[in-house]
Amino acid sequence: MVSRRALESITVVAILFSCLGARPCRADQAVGLQKQLEAKYAITKTTADKTDIVTAGSVLILEKDRLLMYATTTGAPPQNTYNNGKLSAGAFAAHEKAQSFGTFIGHPPPKSVTTRYYVTGEKFWVTRIDTLADGVVFTLFTDAVNDVRYYCTLKFVYPHGATPAADQVLSMVGEVLKVQQDDSAAADNKGDQQQAGEGQDQGQPQQAAQQDAQPAQPPPTIQMGQTEDEVVGMIGQPEKKIVLGSKEIFVYKDIKVTFIGGKVADVQ
Repeated sequence: MVSRRALESITVVAILFSCLGARPCRADQAVGLQKQLEAKYAITKTTADKTDIVTAGSVLILEKDRLLMYATTTGAPPQNTYNNGKLSAGAFAAHEKAQSFGTFIGHPPPKSVTTRYYVTGEKFWVTRIDTLADGVVFTLFTDAVNDVRYYCTLKFVYPHGATPAADQVLSMVGEVLKVQQDDSAAADNKGDQQQAGEGQDQGQPQQAAQQDAQPAQPPPTIQMGQTEDEVVGMIGQPEKKIVLGSKEIFVYKDIKVTFIGGKVADVQ
């Protein structure tokens, strides 16, 4: 008859061997998932003090409301979670409410932190992606809002502690973060289509071409991620340029366009 202690030892050894046998599979899955995530959501590199961008990656568009962020001067970012279709800031949101309540009743707020909630349609960058056993974590970083940059982490929690397939993880992330289309690539594709159409129209009577005249084009629209050449091509050369490291500001009569890493980051 096997003693209780011997049975416990056998159980521990069995669990250990089971874990050891599963690790390589999980490691391979994590590496593959990491590559796929970084291929779709290109990483942005910031300066060490988080005051500027060195290399701009993908511009991300938020698809859900109320993503809590702290000023980058804060020692650590807040962690948001996305689980079962719900975006939440958890205890960090409670702390933010405590700050507001404390200020309202006239008492000092607990460890005052500059916070901001981001909502659907707002844009930012990702500076790091971590694949964990129970989910993936994105570290997000924003452009300056009233001279303050913000950051946070966003954890996509796996259901029931299981590791879903890579396409399922990408689908879950896509429910919250959308990659802004590369406008230069879209413009090139549109130009190719127009050239193909012009080639097909050659040899047709001039009268038919006049009947098929295209309507007036809409006014130029400046969007996040556009290049300096694209902006100049739409609205012309600026009255002056301001160069601040990797940041350039084109000053026009009515607007100012800020470029970071050669792409539009802000319009005022």
